[in-house]
Amino acid sequence: MTTSTTSATPAPPPEPDARQALIALRSEVTKAVVGNDAAVTGLILALLCRGHVLIEGVPGVAKTLLVRTLAAALDLETARVQFTPDLMPGDVTGSIVYDSHSSEFTFREGPVFTNLLLADEINRTPPKTQSALLEAMEERQVSVEGKARALPAEFIVIATQNPVEYEGTYPLPEAQLDRFLLKLVMPLPPREDEIGILTRHAEGFDPRDLGAAGVGAVAGAADLRAGRKAVRGVTVGHEVIGYAVDLCRATRSAPGVRLGVSPRGATALLAVSRAWAWLSGRGYVTPDDVKTLARPALRHRVELRPEAELEGATVDGLLERVLATVPVPR
Repeated sequence: MTTSTTSATPAPPPEPDARQALIALRSEVTKAVVGNDAAVTGLILALLCRGHVLIEGVPGVAKTLLVRTLAAALDLETARVQFTPDLMPGDVTGSIVYDSHSSEFTFREGPVFTNLLLADEINRTPPKTQSALLEAMEERQVSVEGKARALPAEFIVIATQNPVEYEGTYPLPEAQLDRFLLKLVMPLPPREDEIGILTRHAEGFDPRDLGAAGVGAVAGAADLRAGRKAVRGVTVGHEVIGYAVDLCRATRSAPGVRLGVSPRGATALLAVSRAWAWLSGRGYVTPDDVKTLARPALRHRVELRPEAELEGATVDGLLERVLATVPVPR
């Protein structure tokens, strides 16, 4: 009796568990950064939405360390630009240079040709250089000498800035602010977190050596692609969409507002709400998701009148009133 065997086609490898990888990413960042859980989560949501992030805080609250740690925990190409008053647009996007060996002019890529770009202290450079990022952020391309050059598919900008009232800063143009998916505010830490920070330094923590702190890559491009695909499957009910629209429309008619949230802002709010629902293990968005993400998704899209600011009004205070007055659907 003879038997024949046929070679079976090997089963494809299982898809990576993107949610667990991104939760691990959040834990990995905490090896170097104490507190600021909301900022860490906001950065992960932005990665899921392929959106850019603006981080604001006074000097010394670990804005740059947070982004550097996130980059170290991701298996992605990263670059950093330190924005200064003398930085030129070509220093960011790249420029045409003469190659003496070939006797030809060639394009030399700037640091913007990467996956994750850290734009450090973005508001310390004049608007001309700030605007060099605008096309890159919106179109994911740069135009040099009339030719458009595509950026990598995973391109994301994470910018840091000091509050505009600090000396030597330039407010970002409204058009550029609107291209950021989220604006995360990093306040001074509470006493317990500050004790934790000093304790780590007393035990030998070196923020310039993240490898010694045990930070390593725990997520990559495959996890982000799988996560984005899963987020697109999250259900959003008509009532939740209406709630997001009503919140944004309420900012346009609120007293003391010069510029309210545009439809782009409403779209951003919906996108991060879906990502948050998926990261939380749900396949649907609730009004609480929208309410939770309203401040970081909308605060940089609202501009107050000067007289309102002189009276002590703030954008976050206005959003609190809007959230308290717009009816929440059941």
